[in-house]
Amino acid sequence: MEIDEEMRRQTAVSLTAVGLFLAALMGIGVVFNGADGLPSDGALAVVAALTGFILLMAVLGFVLTKLNDDE
Repeated sequence: MEIDEEMRRQTAVSLTAVGLFLAALMGIGVVFNGADGLPSDGALAVVAALTGFILLMAVLGFVLTKLNDDE
């Protein structure tokens, strides 16, 4: 199976978004000292990161679909 340019673009964009999400989670763990458990502010930051990731993936999906429709 050969991977076309569109599939490579979608994969690269998705992996970048996942990498940003993981970096955000690690950053939250470092800032809020996640080794001892997260305080309520840290938990709120995790929820915000998850919400941001979901919204980012939705926007990226919409943009990638529109780019595909234009071609």
